Amino acid sequence: MDRTVENPTETRIVVGGALIRAGRVLAARRSAPAAVAGRWEFPGGKAEPGETEARALERELLEELGVRARALVRLPGTWTVRPGLELHFWAAELLAGEPRPLEDHDELRWLGPDELDSVDWIEHDRDVLPHVARLLHS
Repeated sequence: MDRTVENPTETRIVVGGALIRAGRVLAARRSAPAAVAGRWEFPGGKAEPGETEARALERELLEELGVRARALVRLPGTWTVRPGLELHFWAAELLAGEPRPLEDHDELRWLGPDELDSVDWIEHDRDVLPHVARLLHS
């Protein structure tokens, strides 16, 4: 008999997406939870068990923004959000739709490479900005 027990120390992956269109990247202002409300991030969310990071990002962008996107490449670095949650960032391209703040956000902005410092980023997201800026310049 196979008894699968979930390991409480297992790390769950959270994906954030640097969604790029025409040399600009999408920033989303959090509306919840209160600890980060009003701060900006790259949209995304938790990967489900058995789901690839790329698929999780594509699903989360559809759920949170109502758009179809394709995950392109994982950006360097990992960040511990809290014990058991590890954040990875991906570059993604917009395939279809116009992003709308459907869940967890109240405002969206497309930022060019020289505008990345114009919003108050959540710390983890701020750390990945140099990689995003390189993508926007290429």
